[in-house]
Amino acid sequence: MARVKRCLAEGLTYHVINRGNGKQKVFHENQDYNAFFRLMNEAKKRYPLNIYAYCLMPNHFHLVLMPDQPHHLSKWMHWLMTIHARRYHYFYNTSGHIWQSRFKSFIIQDDEHLITVLRYVEGNPARAKLVLSSKDWLWSSHRERIGKESENILDSLPIQLPSNWTEYIDEHLTCVELENLRQSVNRQAPFGDIEWQKKTSQQLGLEQTLKPRGRPKREF
Repeated sequence: MARVKRCLAEGLTYHVINRGNGKQKVFHENQDYNAFFRLMNEAKKRYPLNIYAYCLMPNHFHLVLMPDQPHHLSKWMHWLMTIHARRYHYFYNTSGHIWQSRFKSFIIQDDEHLITVLRYVEGNPARAKLVLSSKDWLWSSHRERIGKESENILDSLPIQLPSNWTEYIDEHLTCVELENLRQSVNRQAPFGDIEWQKKTSQQLGLEQTLKPRGRPKREF
């Protein structure tokens, strides 16, 4: 499949995903998760952007980011992936690819669609049955958001979240919501209402991402 064009524009919010090469486990111990958080903060100092959500899973991660400058997303991710791989090889005496060849990203409309993505990201551990409630997963922005952790990674959101955020996440997304999200993940298509999708895709030259490709495979 041909690579999807990277859109570079200011003021856009992205859902960013990467996973271990061959779906291998990347985060083995608590120190691996904590080291990745430190690298995220260091990358943010080098290439400023807003971090709206994150979730580190054993073999992949989800981030919701809004770069300050058009090229900061690619630079931020390149630095993060490169330095993390060096650390991994050093501590585990390995070589070769740690992450899949290219991270995936898609633009999110800053309305209820952003709330849907935040629910998807922070609800991932409970949906994968790693914990009973999203608040119990130590490596997600949810605990920082509700005041149970003080990682100081998150930035202020452009929207207001429901007051019962934990309960809202733990209800899980509907089948339709999951299907729509996975379509955006696999096509790397803008995620929003139909008119916004069309307008944004035309502005950024992403029209091909809206073309049907059959039923989306479940990767994340």
